[in-house]
Amino acid sequence: MSEPKGKTEGQENAPNFIHDLVRADIESGKHGGRVVTRFPPEPNGYLHIGHAKSICLNFTTAELAAQGRCHLRFDDTNPEAEDTEYVDSIREDVRWLGFDWGSHEYFASDYFGRLYDCTADLIKRGLAYVDSQSLEEIRERRGDFYKPGVNSPFRDRSVEENLALLAKMRAGEFDEGAHVVRAKIDMASKDVNLRDPLMYRIRKVTHHRTGDDWCIYPMYDYAHPMSDAFEGVTHSVCTLEFAHHNPLYQWFVSHFEFEPIPWQYEFARLNLTYTVMSKRLLKRLVEEGHVQGWDDPRMPTIAGMRRRGYTPAAIRRFAERIGVSRRDSIVDVGLLEHALREDLNATSPRTMAVLRPLKLVIENLPEGDELEVEAPFSPDDENFGSRRLRLTREVFIERDDFMEEPIKKWFRLAPGKEVRLRYGALVTCNEVIKDEAGEIVELRCTWDPESLGGNAPDGRKVRGTIHWVSAKHGVDAEVRLYDRLFNEENPLDELHAGDFTARINPSALEVLNNAKLEPSLASRGAGERVQFERLGYFVVDPDTTAERPVYNRTIQLKDSWSKLVKKN
Repeated sequence: MSEPKGKTEGQENAPNFIHDLVRADIESGKHGGRVVTRFPPEPNGYLHIGHAKSICLNFTTAELAAQGRCHLRFDDTNPEAEDTEYVDSIREDVRWLGFDWGSHEYFASDYFGRLYDCTADLIKRGLAYVDSQSLEEIRERRGDFYKPGVNSPFRDRSVEENLALLAKMRAGEFDEGAHVVRAKIDMASKDVNLRDPLMYRIRKVTHHRTGDDWCIYPMYDYAHPMSDAFEGVTHSVCTLEFAHHNPLYQWFVSHFEFEPIPWQYEFARLNLTYTVMSKRLLKRLVEEGHVQGWDDPRMPTIAGMRRRGYTPAAIRRFAERIGVSRRDSIVDVGLLEHALREDLNATSPRTMAVLRPLKLVIENLPEGDELEVEAPFSPDDENFGSRRLRLTREVFIERDDFMEEPIKKWFRLAPGKEVRLRYGALVTCNEVIKDEAGEIVELRCTWDPESLGGNAPDGRKVRGTIHWVSAKHGVDAEVRLYDRLFNEENPLDELHAGDFTARINPSALEVLNNAKLEPSLASRGAGERVQFERLGYFVVDPDTTAERPVYNRTIQLKDSWSKLVKKN
């Protein structure tokens, strides 16, 4: 298997032009060497892996300065779509990734009063006005790249009339859509965003924090730069889709005496193969029942990845390796999976589990006899410790580890063939038992009493080694085998006919209800990660109980997708 293109362990991280710019600002003494960034999510959904890149960038940028800090600010200006559930999930995700905003948690709604006062101030200076056109009329008069805008018939209202209308809007005296507040910039500007953009609209909707105190809400393009300025942000880092909004951002903050005046810097957002990275589309997957919630382990949300068994270290390492650029591109999801395997390989204890059990009976081991063997949790690091396993007369092996008519170079179990039970003993298959339907239900074997521990006493070579679980001491469990959610590299490719949900991988989840686990796996808590030897990396799901453990497959030991693509 070839590794995905990208950085591997020991190599330098990819270029990060944001860090380069900020280092230069620190060296030049700009802002007195201070660096204040912010991560400003809208609490209208769960964060995804793209947000994780932004979180890592904003917090690590702040860490470049000795007294740098990164704020967590919720841009909650759209009450119709926001909820405290999303606020709580965002806090949990940022903390889980390993970052701490300390006392610097803010909400745009903290500034509603101050934003209102600033709006009144702009009106007094002739830089804003109340427009009574419908949104359709405003949109039509705004023009486009080819057609200049047309002034609103209400653009030249007096300051007194504008202030009176603003106060009545604030008091709830008008219906939704009756009036809006617009900045008075330039309807003839080549930049459409500067053609008197909206600053406020009427929304008689309960806000998740302010309740019904407000019935007018600031537009994002107004609240966002002003919030940055209120907080003393020096470097406002955002994704490229906001680049066209930069002149408007600077227009708002430059019309007040802020120190420092924040500046907006744009970088390319993260796009991953086999993934959709839109809150709107992710919400649709949830609402239409394609997944079981925002934290479904098939989802690219941070909550879903956490439940899947991803580690913060793997995500942060991935973010470092892909770097930060000014050009949009699509990153191979294999780079993320490679970083995950690296981390799990170094941190996960090795254990044994049988997912599709087939009974194996050691006929020359008397009933009731148990052979105790020592099994390390890591073959390379003794700090992981070890556990004692009991080899009993009846054990379970993987059904796929036996072949009645073996193919060429088959090194696992077959009639008359000898294999090694991992850490246990050497066994030879003598008889195959089938049920009335002809399905294999049991293997009758003998073991070499001199091979306890798995080594041949006479030095003979036994090439096949398989894992096993004692039938007497094994624990019944549910195991959920997760895979990539989509079976197309670009699920949103317009060249493919139909809706993107038609490209959902039907094999993205398989539930096995009859798995057998070694005893050490029974008492592990939710979130603990292990390797099932030869099978992959797994994590304890929150659904687990004392009576029935539930494990999720995080990822296979090797990438099977590249082989699948070549085969097809």
